[in-house]
Amino acid sequence: MQLSEHFSLGEMTKSQTALRLGLDNEPQDRERAALIELCEKTLEPIRWHFDRPIIVNSGYRAPAVNRAIGSSDTSQHCAGQAADIEIPGIANLAVYLWAGQHCEFDQLILEYYTGEPSSGWVHVSYVSPEDNRKQRLRIDKSGVTRDD
Repeated sequence: MQLSEHFSLGEMTKSQTALRLGLDNEPQDRERAALIELCEKTLEPIRWHFDRPIIVNSGYRAPAVNRAIGSSDTSQHCAGQAADIEIPGIANLAVYLWAGQHCEFDQLILEYYTGEPSSGWVHVSYVSPEDNRKQRLRIDKSGVTRDD
């Protein structure tokens, strides 16, 4: 099932942890609708701007999958509102900076970027036009830095 022009339900729900542990990672209607919004409002503009496929490292995570990886029960991944992404050949810092200026988002987090172009990843989330916080953060081994 296609969620948007360039993103499928399969790539937004792919989870090695779910496969390895035999966990169901199929979103319900509410989460599927949130994934569509995330793809259309945030991921597609990034895809169009950089004109390259986006690798989704982690999209939707069912609560059991989320717990299995040690993440919080309040993670936006569980609501279908977040994805961790990379674009091969594009520095994650460039994706983070461009998306922060041109996309609708709730949170944009540059995670574990070390200065090497392919280091880390970009976490992006989308809730709704009225609820998006437009929060920009950087996280590394020393902690969290706010860019907003």
